[in-house]
Amino acid sequence: MEAIAKLVNIPTSPRKMRLVVDLVRGMEVTKALNLLKFQPQHASQTVERVLLTAIANWQVKNVETNLEDANLVVKEIFVDAGRMLKRLSPAPQGRGHRIRKRSNHLTIKIDSVDITISAK
Repeated sequence: MEAIAKLVNIPTSPRKMRLVVDLVRGMEVTKALNLLKFQPQHASQTVERVLLTAIANWQVKNVETNLEDANLVVKEIFVDAGRMLKRLSPAPQGRGHRIRKRSNHLTIKIDSVDITISAK
């Protein structure tokens, strides 16, 4: 049974967030958490926090199942562009330059995968 966690209006550029998200897509949850813990990017802290939330959501749905035995995998993770704050910065000769402060929405879906070993 899959679990979903979302975080909206994160004040980080979607491009910067996608660099971190692409690292953990399709990984096991424990490996993804270890990788995110030691990444230098600021966005990795946010992704780690949302991944922990998705794990907690999965535990609420599957009370009887042990977390270590579940083989949780990051099934789907994506970043969408959020709202954009538009500001003006002073420029020479009375002009103004636009500053676009971007934000994003992060969605993580995790699911348990059955590991079956087929003997040939």
